[in-house]
Amino acid sequence: MPKLKTKSSLKKRFSRTGTGKIKFKQAGKRHGMSKRSNKFIRNTKRSAIMSSGDSALIDHMLPYNK
Repeated sequence: MPKLKTKSSLKKRFSRTGTGKIKFKQAGKRHGMSKRSNKFIRNTKRSAIMSSGDSALIDHMLPYNK
């Protein structure tokens, strides 16, 4: 059985928490913050936890990041 390749773009964008959930940074903070609400700016500062359905897809693309 050949080794599975890890998607290099995903291993840079996602990390796993101690409990096994997938953590990622929020998108949409590069430019144009003057027209965004303060609530949007505040909420996108934090990292987010991926939903279980989406994390199942990421698990297939990151086979050795368990």
